[in-house]
Amino acid sequence: MNSKKLHTMIEVVIVAALSFVISLIPLEIGSFYLTLSLIPITILGLRRGLWPAVCAGVLSGLLAIVFGKAQILTPMQGFIEYIIAFAFGGASGVFAPMFARQLRQRQANIKIDFTIVLASLTACVFRYLWHFIAGGIFWGQYAPAGMNPWVFSAIANGASAIISTIAVSVITVIVYHIYPKLFQA
Repeated sequence: MNSKKLHTMIEVVIVAALSFVISLIPLEIGSFYLTLSLIPITILGLRRGLWPAVCAGVLSGLLAIVFGKAQILTPMQGFIEYIIAFAFGGASGVFAPMFARQLRQRQANIKIDFTIVLASLTACVFRYLWHFIAGGIFWGQYAPAGMNPWVFSAIANGASAIISTIAVSVITVIVYHIYPKLFQA
């Protein structure tokens, strides 16, 4: 195994563990929750690309299951919300080539910041899309009486997605400005 692959694999494991630890911080606001665990996965995605970020997301979801932090109603719901949704949280990696080019060309910070925000938005939207689907199918039984389960899921997951996207975007941009070397492979 070459050195670059080994370093990438080590980063994936470290980021998955860090993401899981961050997810243990209680950030619930009523029935809404803030997902800061996407910050290290977004950074990894921008640094190493799509597949390492997807792998870190899956590992983070598996850690939630293994350590009993997952809320699982059925095996299918658990698979959708802790494997598929977490994997799609690595979607930030699609911006890695553009981000690396911007860094090499020393483009203006506003362009780099925009790419970080776009990567964060993509990771959050794709992850919450799967939570929305699971919410409509599996969590709809907890909707207030008379409320359509899909509307309930859209409200709960939509608010969480918006809050999380803003937080992940802002914090990741700040981290970039404080420690830009963290984003370079």
